Amino acid sequence: MPLKALEPGVQLQALSNGPTLAFKDMAMQLLGNLFEYELGRRGETLNILGATSGDTGSAAEHAMRGKKGVSVFMLSPFGRMSPFQQAQMFSLQDANIHNLSVEGVFDDCQDIVKAVSNDLAFKRKWRIGTVNSINWARLLAQVVYYFAGYFQATSSNEQRVAFTVPSGNFGNVCAGHVARMMGLPIARLVVATNENDVLDEFFRTGTYRVRGSAETHETSSPSMDISKASNFERFVFDLLGRDGARTRELFGAGLQRDGSFTLGDAEKARIAGFGFVSGRSTHADRLATIRDTDARFGVVIDTHTADGLKVAREHLLPGVPMIVLETALPIKFAETIEEALGRKPAPPPALADLESRQRRFTKMPADVAAVKAFIEQNAPAP
Repeated sequence: MPLKALEPGVQLQALSNGPTLAFKDMAMQLLGNLFEYELGRRGETLNILGATSGDTGSAAEHAMRGKKGVSVFMLSPFGRMSPFQQAQMFSLQDANIHNLSVEGVFDDCQDIVKAVSNDLAFKRKWRIGTVNSINWARLLAQVVYYFAGYFQATSSNEQRVAFTVPSGNFGNVCAGHVARMMGLPIARLVVATNENDVLDEFFRTGTYRVRGSAETHETSSPSMDISKASNFERFVFDLLGRDGARTRELFGAGLQRDGSFTLGDAEKARIAGFGFVSGRSTHADRLATIRDTDARFGVVIDTHTADGLKVAREHLLPGVPMIVLETALPIKFAETIEEALGRKPAPPPALADLESRQRRFTKMPADVAAVKAFIEQNAPAP
């Protein structure tokens, strides 16, 4: 997880050196080995159900492929991932990997996962588990990123740092929130969004307003094309003093009835005490940031990291190092990199033929019953 210095006070933390070239790999590889070990110890099996907007799915599948006792059923929005991301998932031929391409957006996929998980009878019968960042173990593994970045950027325990995190599902930045609650001297946690700016709107106004499928933009940083952030409820619970009743009021009746909720003035005032600020980046911003970073520093960054770097510069604190968490390597979003720089990034040699490999996936409607039926037909007998 080395740091790469850019301009004074701003550094990138390299987190994308795993098998799928994304920040989720390190935590996911740990989770895959833990699952196989514990299932083998117990003599049990597990059917993992997940939703992905791009990186989670491939990281999970490459961590679980061939693992004994584990099957993966991964939902992704049809036609809304980059060609490289699709190929990373759909080219896997392992018998325990099942890709379900859902006619809808990521939020539809995530809603299906939650609905299946909330059906306790089905969940118990078919031994359903998760690897999305709603899985607490994966979130805890990502807390390590922040300690690793802090120790590299500082020379004494009295120093503070700030982190900027490109965020859609609020998982990685929630790990930063946990690290701060554990005592890591984090001065600021900067949430960077793309045009799907639900989280930026919340941190600026105190209003959380989810978008429907028609309002969810398809962008050049597709892993953040999310309007319902799963881990956000965890943060709000802490923000409200771990008041379960108030949290249920906001995320239950309020959100389901109105599609939004607004914090009271006293509740909103607590956000600053948790160190959170936010910002938004657009396609034009991404192109400009990618060009600037390449021209000035000779570093090519991916589209999500560009969102993070653009927003980071808006929230610098004097004397406090700003660490931008890298999201993925640029090859995963080659079309936008070529638009920005006029050239395609080079893939790692082992993945040079990835997009030409045979693909295996099942297209299906955004329907809970259809997904349940597929699991019943393809999972090992309970």
